Amino acid sequence: MDPEPHDEMRDYVGRGLLDGQVALVTGGDSGIGRAVCVAFAKEGADVAIAYLSEDVDAEHTAKLVEAEGRRCVRVRGDLAAADHCAAVVERAVTELGRLDVVVNNVATQQVVEAPEEITDEAWLRTFDVDVHSYFRVTKAALPHLGRGSAVINTGSVNGLRGNKSLIAYSAAKGAVHVLTMSLAQALVDRGIRVNCVAPGPVWTPLIPSTMPPEKVESFGRQVPMGRPAQPDEIAPSYVFFASERLSSYYTGEVLAPIGGETTPG
Repeated sequence: MDPEPHDEMRDYVGRGLLDGQVALVTGGDSGIGRAVCVAFAKEGADVAIAYLSEDVDAEHTAKLVEAEGRRCVRVRGDLAAADHCAAVVERAVTELGRLDVVVNNVATQQVVEAPEEITDEAWLRTFDVDVHSYFRVTKAALPHLGRGSAVINTGSVNGLRGNKSLIAYSAAKGAVHVLTMSLAQALVDRGIRVNCVAPGPVWTPLIPSTMPPEKVESFGRQVPMGRPAQPDEIAPSYVFFASERLSSYYTGEVLAPIGGETTPG
């Protein structure tokens, strides 16, 4: 990518907010996921990262986590498959000993000019990755989560207002927002907080890999700040929701860092 995204949290200073905890981050190999993994490590957590196939990216994230003196487990595979969602959780708990924070962040998207371009296969895969994996991973994690644990989902501004070029993705992210609210209500008596970060445009590998060059060139310029966010700017929101010290009274929230836009609705 040119320019390279800022996703290594180089200037971030941890305060021990997650000392001794274990986090599972899906889509943790790059972009927001990588920044979250490093921020969590700097706050004292060991991290398991689930990713599709980008071994080099995942290894780089793992090295950044390990440079902070924390353990990192890499789990490769397709989270569109139900059995893999359960396997990811089992591997994290087996190798790291416990589980305190789940970050559902993996995503796929397809840019289209018209609804007719979306095949059944593309529609179903978008929901398998962007919604179903979030529920399946969370469900598999519940036996390991206790009071004070946190589930954090990655939504999107597109799930708040829609996007004619990202129809399936926007619909899936809207589902993630309501899934967050519903799970928060269902799990509040267990002391498990469920929240969502719904960013605006963020400069991650998903953008040039799924968008045509002309859209990449102007990506993010429409917001009042006139630019996309860097992953490093979004990751502290996940630290906030992961830390019971900071967000013990927050559940069912959708936090939207969207560069100065007014939140739809």
